[in-house]
Amino acid sequence: MQDEMIVALYWKRDEKAISETERKYGRYLSKIAYNILSDWEDSKETVNDTYLKAWNSIPTHKPGALSTYLGKITRQLSIDAFRTRNRDKRKHSEYAVSLSELEDCISGSETTEQSVELKLLAEAINTYLYTLPAEARNTFVGRYYFADPIREVADYYGMSEPKVKSMLYRTRQGLKEYLEKEGYEL
Repeated sequence: MQDEMIVALYWKRDEKAISETERKYGRYLSKIAYNILSDWEDSKETVNDTYLKAWNSIPTHKPGALSTYLGKITRQLSIDAFRTRNRDKRKHSEYAVSLSELEDCISGSETTEQSVELKLLAEAINTYLYTLPAEARNTFVGRYYFADPIREVADYYGMSEPKVKSMLYRTRQGLKEYLEKEGYEL
């Protein structure tokens, strides 16, 4: 079923919208959740929460790209679940590993006073990423947005794992230099 038709079902409040969403995007959303949570039960619960949030939000929003909209919801719900579950300790997950790789580039403090700065930082990161070749940008997004394991990023782009690691390292170093040049203290 086409995305437009699924969105129309949400607008009509037809419960078939959820089953069609699950059929079309269930595996995609589960992968995003699992990469962050490293637990299939928690991932399944998060994906179900995604369907509920989509059900409650789509009648007021008309997403342009349903997959992106659902992926963003799943990612945020998964990160919230990860933080709740791991307040005192970090459990091994691709999300935790990918965050530790970025620690040299970006600090992890999140206070209310810094919300504007975080938005500007996100814009600066996006600006930097758009200066990169598509291959480097896509591996970076795959690793740090979708929290894909390096092995999967390498398979997806037909590269060796050492090449992906090297490309990610160079991208992180370039990002760090770019952010320092833009006035960010790292």
